[in-house]
Amino acid sequence: MIEAEQRKEIVQQIGRNIWAICGGRIKAIQDGIAMQAGAGYWVTVELDASDTYTVTRLFKRGGKVWVKGSRSNVYCDEVSEVAYFASCFRSYDENQWVSKA
Repeated sequence: MIEAEQRKEIVQQIGRNIWAICGGRIKAIQDGIAMQAGAGYWVTVELDASDTYTVTRLFKRGGKVWVKGSRSNVYCDEVSEVAYFASCFRSYDENQWVSKA
């Protein structure tokens, strides 16, 4: 479990893309943050033990959750762009967005 200061650091590293991803609405989760991208899609950014991030696109509907792609070993200078592409569910499918950035 990470602390509030670490979550603030994640938000700072994502920067202005927070507004494009979720309009600034951020939810704290155990190891990072979750952002609702719209239409049932969520983007999570979780801090790993290796001091890198895992960015995951989730689809939530009716109490069920589907993983729609995940990218591990994301460095701090990449997390903003990777999170943005994860939020682009209309432009990139679950296989395409992980290769962006």
